[in-house]
Amino acid sequence: MRDKMRKYLLLGIAMACHAVPALAGEAPSKSYTIEQLMDSDVIGGLSWSPDDKKLIFTSNRTGIANIYEMPSGGGKATALTNSVKETVNAIGYFPADARILFSSDQGGNELAHIYVREPGGTTHDVTPGAKHVARFVEWAQDGKSFFVQTNERDPRYFDLYEIQADGYAKTLLFENDKAYQVRAVSPDRRYVGLSRIVDNATKHCYVYDRNAAKLIQLTAEGKPVACEPQVFAGTRAGTGAQLFYTTDDGGEFAFLVRQDLSTGDRVTVFKPEWDVEGANLSRDGGTLIVSVNADARSRPYLFDAATFKPRPFADPMPGASVGLLLANHATKALVSASNGATPGEILLLDLASGQRTPLLNARAPGVAPGDLVAGEVVRFRSYDGVTVPGILYVPKGAKKGDALPAVIHVHGGPGDESRIGYRPLQQFLANHGYVVFEINNRGSSGSGRTFYHLDDRKHGDADLDDVVAAKKMLAATGYVDPAKVVIQGQSYGGYMTLAGLAFRPDAFAAGVDIYGVSNWPRLLANTPSWWEDLRRLLFTEVGDPAKDAEYLRKISPVFHAENIKKPLLVLQGANDPRVLPVESEDIVARVKANGVPVDYVVFNDEGHGFRKKANQITAYRKILDFLDTHVKRAAAKAPPAEQASISPLGDFPIGQ
Repeated sequence: MRDKMRKYLLLGIAMACHAVPALAGEAPSKSYTIEQLMDSDVIGGLSWSPDDKKLIFTSNRTGIANIYEMPSGGGKATALTNSVKETVNAIGYFPADARILFSSDQGGNELAHIYVREPGGTTHDVTPGAKHVARFVEWAQDGKSFFVQTNERDPRYFDLYEIQADGYAKTLLFENDKAYQVRAVSPDRRYVGLSRIVDNATKHCYVYDRNAAKLIQLTAEGKPVACEPQVFAGTRAGTGAQLFYTTDDGGEFAFLVRQDLSTGDRVTVFKPEWDVEGANLSRDGGTLIVSVNADARSRPYLFDAATFKPRPFADPMPGASVGLLLANHATKALVSASNGATPGEILLLDLASGQRTPLLNARAPGVAPGDLVAGEVVRFRSYDGVTVPGILYVPKGAKKGDALPAVIHVHGGPGDESRIGYRPLQQFLANHGYVVFEINNRGSSGSGRTFYHLDDRKHGDADLDDVVAAKKMLAATGYVDPAKVVIQGQSYGGYMTLAGLAFRPDAFAAGVDIYGVSNWPRLLANTPSWWEDLRRLLFTEVGDPAKDAEYLRKISPVFHAENIKKPLLVLQGANDPRVLPVESEDIVARVKANGVPVDYVVFNDEGHGFRKKANQITAYRKILDFLDTHVKRAAAKAPPAEQASISPLGDFPIGQ
């Protein structure tokens, strides 16, 4: 169940051991500094100009994300924004002219607004105000307006507004009083596609009929289901009475359906053996683009929007995560692909001929791609027999018996998922001799509904023991010294780091906590005002601070900090609205009182997640220095490795 609203927190044996492919016997790679690896580019926010002759995109090559423009056939990119303080995120061109929509907040406080950049370079905030959040929904199909949701009326709820492209007049379309999430608007503006979190197991889909002032529920009451509206069908006013949405109704994985709102008839459009994570229509409405999360890799599919007949699309990089953006006239597409060893390259794809032309090279100059490590999806049997997946990175040149240190990285969430893709920190650690395993412990998305719910009300326990069990798998590869295994994570993964050191104090050699939760009662009682919907999810999955105070204290590391005896590094953003700095300050103070080595680094211009390249460089260098000091140079020798099994992609049935 790859649910886009799962990114909430933070607030993601019996067989012989399989050798890791293409590693034994390879020459060691050249050693790179973090500055060299971070000289790569993060490219996003791609958009075609109305005539398909130009592109815009965001890039952080200078250290701060800004917007650039270039010819769509290739050529020089020109900076359109020059922010030196705040990150700028492109939304896209206006459908009929050269104006551009973008979003930005202040220092990571997440109070993002929507801005317009005029062709001359001036900008306007079209969602002005002091303390609200503005979120872009989509463009109207006729291109004359766009839709946003803001919580300016009530901090708890996001209302839907239409903003005119000519003059920016704003009109309220839907007043939200129950924390619905606005997902789509029909071409004639009559219908609004909504979702609402009921609890951790249920998210309903609705359509609001503005003409009848009536809310229509598309999902059955009392039945656990995860549903998400995607896009309304129709190319002109009056033809928007069909809605595409994803649902896992009756199964393990989300699939795509189309429902006729006038008759109620529902047709299954696409039901692969993995989660459908998104769907959209081309500008002309003729092509349906569907994205599937296939074993931690995004894969696009193209269909005729009327018949659902597949349209040919050659996978540009087997084993990679792939994204696709159709041109407005649907004859070409932009494709990005990364297998973890390189940043996502941007290619121009001719859909008729299949010809691919490189457009944007995101690689760091001077870093040989062959020196970096592609991620390999592996699985192992955990402590109770449950099969747990993850992504393994083994340093080039590693040999059996090397007894290398290892880092088990835990994603955020709790229910997110580590995916195949380029991450400089993991590459930096692998390049400097650390085996890295990005574990998708029970409770993660991407492995089915049953797996996703295996950690409910068992956080810092059932899921943590998957991390402990992963040590045996790493030892069984022959590369890892089990006495030198570190637990690391950001957000919820930071909580898992603290829980690992507090509740399994002898399991790990050290811990790296990146803005993690230490005190659940405090965090859950102080969630941001705009989390009204997500609060229900957290209260049902983790615990209600009013009803479960004793249990939440039990699973909060700050109340058990006296157990922590292994070195700890904590990294925190001063402006984090989700995991407040006090979460880190408290645990640091209590662990220091134990006489344990603790390093604490605060970034004054960051929030939840470090977005500025200079801060990322500082953080990643600090992590390596900390690990080298407290783990890599440790003289402890490992006991004989217990045999476990890992498997390359496909050894176990889906959902096992």
